[in-house]
Amino acid sequence: MSATDPDTGLLPHPLTGQLFPSPVLPGTGWPEDPALPETPVAHDAAEVRALANGASGVGELNALCSTCRACERLVEWREAVAEHKRASFAGEPYWGRPVPSFGDPNARLVIVGLAPAANGGNRTGRMFTGDRAGDWLFAALYRAGFAVHERVSTAGDGQQLRGVRMIAPVRCAPPANKPLPSEKAACGGWFDREMTLMPRVEGVMALGGIAWQTTLAAAVRMGWKVPKPRPKFGHGAVAELTRPDGQPVRLVGCYHVSQQNTFTGRLTETMLDQAITLAAGESSDDSVNSEQ
Repeated sequence: MSATDPDTGLLPHPLTGQLFPSPVLPGTGWPEDPALPETPVAHDAAEVRALANGASGVGELNALCSTCRACERLVEWREAVAEHKRASFAGEPYWGRPVPSFGDPNARLVIVGLAPAANGGNRTGRMFTGDRAGDWLFAALYRAGFAVHERVSTAGDGQQLRGVRMIAPVRCAPPANKPLPSEKAACGGWFDREMTLMPRVEGVMALGGIAWQTTLAAAVRMGWKVPKPRPKFGHGAVAELTRPDGQPVRLVGCYHVSQQNTFTGRLTETMLDQAITLAAGESSDDSVNSEQ
């Protein structure tokens, strides 16, 4: 692995050894970076909508969202975290940009999270990669047959998802893990377009109340049929949504895979496995409680 360059401050990627600044510039060789140096940059919510609506596929959309600078507070925070690293990761570069969606572009199941972790996805450049929450989720997807590997470390480690795609309502790591309403609204342009570009989706698993509310709000914006009154979030809660073309989409609630939930036993491996099975539309011997 390459050593740190003392003159430039560049640090070696933990997998490839290539030297990078923190944050990483688009199209400079970071594993799984979907952008090019010339990828357009959105500077406000209106530009997010315009660029997102012009994307012809999820690959192009991923590239566009990965260069976004629409929310000044989020840009400042994600880059400050990248520059002033946690001590345990001081020897490696941080991605420090919006984290793209990850997984199968033709997915039938979408997993909606919240936002990248400051020292997880914001460091590795991949959703749910580099923190214990992600370790839980990828292990569950592996048990269900959706992930190629049980464990992940960083972008470029060979992980693949089959039939599943991970999407975040907010693509940048927010201060205190709490995005502002305006930031969620701005990022909604990326979210709406991505869901529109995946017509085969049959199930959505929302990790937490914000993911649940985001999915329902996006469904309304996209003209989907949503039950009234709007269904409330709960672990194992189910809401049947309908696309304009008549395609049904099952929305399933699941407690977030945060350490606060997994360490306390509020979310167990069995509960997570059951929620994935339910969202994927597969049968299970143990049904998930729909009203908790």
